[in-house]
Amino acid sequence: MPGPLSRLRVLDLSRVLAGPWAGQLLGDLGAEVIKIERPGTGDETRSWGPPYLKDAAGHDTSEAAYYLSANRNKKSVTLDIATPEGQAIVRELAARSDILLENFKVGGLKAYGLDYEALKAVNPGLIYCSITGFGQTGPYAGRAGYDFLIQGMGGLMSITGPKDGEPGAGPQKVGVALTDILTGLYSSVAILAALAQRELTGQGQHIDMALLDVQVASLANQNANYLTTGKPPGRMGNAHPNIVPYQDFPTADGDMIVAVGNDGQFAKLCAALGRAEWAADPRFARNEARVAHRETLIPLLRQETVRRPTADWVRSLETAGVPCGPINRIDQVFADPQIIARGLKIEMPHPLAGRVPLVANPIRLSETPVEYRAPPPLLGQHTREILSGLLGMTDAAIRDLEKREIIQGAIVPSDNPKDAP
Repeated sequence: MPGPLSRLRVLDLSRVLAGPWAGQLLGDLGAEVIKIERPGTGDETRSWGPPYLKDAAGHDTSEAAYYLSANRNKKSVTLDIATPEGQAIVRELAARSDILLENFKVGGLKAYGLDYEALKAVNPGLIYCSITGFGQTGPYAGRAGYDFLIQGMGGLMSITGPKDGEPGAGPQKVGVALTDILTGLYSSVAILAALAQRELTGQGQHIDMALLDVQVASLANQNANYLTTGKPPGRMGNAHPNIVPYQDFPTADGDMIVAVGNDGQFAKLCAALGRAEWAADPRFARNEARVAHRETLIPLLRQETVRRPTADWVRSLETAGVPCGPINRIDQVFADPQIIARGLKIEMPHPLAGRVPLVANPIRLSETPVEYRAPPPLLGQHTREILSGLLGMTDAAIRDLEKREIIQGAIVPSDNPKDAP
């Protein structure tokens, strides 16, 4: 069956990660996504390498791995929106679209007549999602916002990293642009909510998404810990502020994670360690007591876990019903039998490399599964297809736009005549 969003068209004017991540998710669910890119350079992430995708001979192509991670199931159209002709094309595309994604600075598209109010006039049903660092309002609205900056300003780095006073202590960012990813996910949820509302009213709306808002909201229980006590939480390394033991432990050949979520699991852990008496100790019997006495309990547990290898502990504790696991490198992740069984690595045909490896969408729908229709497009690969097929432009008109560098065809010829420059 076609994807659940197959009746929808998305006009994606965003670049880098948060907006493209939302666009890719909508594309995976079946929507047609038209990605508007600047002629000559395109999305900035196309050049964010190395590494780059390699061809069959092992040579780098022009496609950066970063770009590939967030742009499948899209059609690339190059367009200079700083020109009146480019602006007119965006308006025509918006008139034929259901959703528009953009991450320009506040007011950036108004100068081109492409802001929400202007496009609402040509398409009252348009759902217009703006993604910025700080939102459309407030004293920081005009500032540029990047994931690293927002992780710091939004509190995440104050609770990430080794505890103060320990080796390596100090603010740490998460190892992936998590704020961008979460903003893309929140944006997708907001868009789906706006679509549900449009079903009732026929009217679109403007969605104002801010990376800082998302980062603050995503602190979850750490926010609640502060709001209920007035005391800001600090960095605790891999320990949990509310649950003990719930962290990493050394083993005879490395480290492992033990994630005890209740008192029953703690008793099972103690038995597996050969220290059943700890489960009856009033300092450790209940989670509240373990939190209070964590500085006593954790060294005791570590004295036991270093006696056996990680794999041995994982087998033993899993059998006992204690949640645990290894700390895998990413190569080990993709070799894990569970990851293989769930099909998290996929491959798609690619015009430059033959095949491109990608990560599957984790959504599993029983009746309308995720579709992998097209790999991340080459720059301008679908310019002619969209202008002629969707907007009805003549070949002469398209050639004129190319001559004036308002648009650009695919920089590498493909097997599809429509895609060739």
